[in-house]
Amino acid sequence: PLDGGVTPPKVVHVDPFFIEEHPVTNKEFGKFVRAVYYETEAEHYGWSFVLASFLPNVDMLEVADVDPEAEDWVAVEGAYWRKPEGASSTYKLREHHPVVHVSHRDAAEYCSWMGRRLPGEREWEAAARAGHWGPQNRTLYSWGDEDDAGNATKHANLWQGDFPWQNTAGDGWRGTSPVKYYPPNKLGLYDMTGNVWEWMRGGKHKARIVRGGSYVDSLDGSVNHAATLGARATLHGTTGSGNVGFRCAKPPKRKVEHHWVYHDETQGAGLQIEDSVTGERQSVGGNQQGGSWEDLYYVEEDDDEFADGEEEFDPDDHGPEDLNHPHRQKRKKKKTVKPRMSYSDEL
Repeated sequence: PLDGGVTPPKVVHVDPFFIEEHPVTNKEFGKFVRAVYYETEAEHYGWSFVLASFLPNVDMLEVADVDPEAEDWVAVEGAYWRKPEGASSTYKLREHHPVVHVSHRDAAEYCSWMGRRLPGEREWEAAARAGHWGPQNRTLYSWGDEDDAGNATKHANLWQGDFPWQNTAGDGWRGTSPVKYYPPNKLGLYDMTGNVWEWMRGGKHKARIVRGGSYVDSLDGSVNHAATLGARATLHGTTGSGNVGFRCAKPPKRKVEHHWVYHDETQGAGLQIEDSVTGERQSVGGNQQGGSWEDLYYVEEDDDEFADGEEEFDPDDHGPEDLNHPHRQKRKKKKTVKPRMSYSDEL
């Protein structure tokens, strides 16, 4: 389908997350490189892919290698993020454009340095659709379903003209554009369609996932991919090219809750959690949190464990045989992490 997504649409759960409002720019990536003296994989290998129409010298086509799966992309020696079209080019005057010629590893290293990570594919699509993710209200584009080319030039950086030699630049740009040049979607996120493909977390090394389409894609798929919200492709993890960038995401910090778990003497070393509402007991297996139950202390069920003056219990003193003796009413307990509960939205 044109949307590139699952048919029929499938609604999935996505945990809360934060995502950057725009792709990482040349200026932002430069701070990372200077801070840690980072060398991208394009620098390490000495070349990267450049679109044929952006070559500084057309004669290079006669001797340069091309991508066997996309012959319009040429392997140019010396091309990397600082020199996007080769040794004679520069990223200056493009500091607010998305950084390109970065591999999946380069993107992941930057996000890690920032204390973040690459977004998951479901996270990215949830952010891109901005509320239009249900089977009944899903749209093709961030601005709706209107497929008029003139209207699309107001919302995304896509290709217009004969690929790869003629781009009429009806949207104002032949290549990449500044990250905040076009209006954001309803969540305030820029460039979720077009400009550059974006690396996703996961996938296999030889088939890493990219989403969003780029400036070499078209509205209806007549040129390369259809740049819809479902646009998706896979690339080798070491691939660097002039139309692939990334943005970072991170999960929110979650409060860790603890509770007391009592040792069930009748089940040997097994543990059981009692539901405070239904009274039912759920077995959670043996000693899962480390340590032994013999190392734990005893408390009386009716007493506050934080009360002062609590009688110390001697484990060697088994007390009388009377079942009502205080020592007979004491049980072993342990402080454990409370498991997360998923609640249905039908309640």
